[in-house]
Amino acid sequence: MCVGVMGTALASPLYPLYQAHWGLQPSHITGIYVAYMFGALASLLFLGRLSDRFGFLPVLRHGLMLVTAGVLLSALAWNMASFVVSRVLIGIASGMITTSASIGLTQLNRSSNMLRASAMTSFAMALGFGLGPLVGGLMAQWVPRPLVTAYAPSVVLGALAIYALYQVRVAPPAHAATQPPFALRDWLPRITLPQPALRRPFLIACLGAFSTFGIFGLYASLAPSFMKQMVPWHGPAVSGLSIAMILFLSAGFQWLARPVHTKTCAVVGLGLLAACNLLLIATTYTNLPLLFVLSVLTTAAGHGLMNLAGVAIVNKVATPGSRSGLLSTYLVVGYLGTIVPILGVGWLSDHLGLRLAIVIFCVGMSSLTGLLAWLAQRTPVIEQA
Repeated sequence: MCVGVMGTALASPLYPLYQAHWGLQPSHITGIYVAYMFGALASLLFLGRLSDRFGFLPVLRHGLMLVTAGVLLSALAWNMASFVVSRVLIGIASGMITTSASIGLTQLNRSSNMLRASAMTSFAMALGFGLGPLVGGLMAQWVPRPLVTAYAPSVVLGALAIYALYQVRVAPPAHAATQPPFALRDWLPRITLPQPALRRPFLIACLGAFSTFGIFGLYASLAPSFMKQMVPWHGPAVSGLSIAMILFLSAGFQWLARPVHTKTCAVVGLGLLAACNLLLIATTYTNLPLLFVLSVLTTAAGHGLMNLAGVAIVNKVATPGSRSGLLSTYLVVGYLGTIVPILGVGWLSDHLGLRLAIVIFCVGMSSLTGLLAWLAQRTPVIEQA
């Protein structure tokens, strides 16, 4: 999972270089980003149930092959169209990898503590997403031909991961042999929900993922402008490090919060996300470095706790036959949280200005996460199956 998602986020600090190299407009960069996100959404909607049918290991192997091929095509891209194709391939592979690896970590967990498997899943995901922009930014800053060489570590690690997975032997799911042949309806998009008694915590987790992904997407898009005002260093390494720091801190908070109860993680995480939006509003008006640092720390803590709680809730409400479908639904809502805010803030900033667009976004997100925290507090604890 770590190697696979590393390849998905690697290009983030390279976008200004592509813009200068190919003479792209800002709208082109947004289009490239959205192309990747739509690839990931398509994968989660159409391929999300493959792990239930064939087992997580074959899907994970093929997902790693596809992401490595997509990263290699990114390194060889000769124009915007070829680069968009590579990003779509990486997006499709991202959905396959996150779903299958999450299911695999849960199935291979020998402990009865489901939160432990959830912590490992969300930790590996955050670590991989953070390593991508960090490695890409450092390579682009100091290595010749950055639009080619920056992808080399991900290609090498992908090849090693594929080789390692072919040395692993895991029995296919027991229910796979009794299922009917794969039909067209199995490929059609389908939103999976748990049984009615467990839908409230699951929907809170999904909307929490929407908020978490959306807030991080906003920070990632604003980081370069913030860094220009607050530090004297510029370039791909700085922007890559600024994006990676939130994810690394998030991974650290998740690791520290492993013993904490799932409901506590959800309530505190959602409360921190509400607070970080208010801090971001204050930061946009004051440009105070201390407020910026505090907002980053609050965002990282809320991001980590809510991701940990979200994956744990999915695992608790799922059955062996519905786990991949529920995880796909959870991730689809989360990815929509990354797409919608970027498009919404972009449209609002064109008509109202960037500062007012940020304020409107943060007020809406703070209200949503505050309401979710209140609902989570009033939701009964899910009994461990």
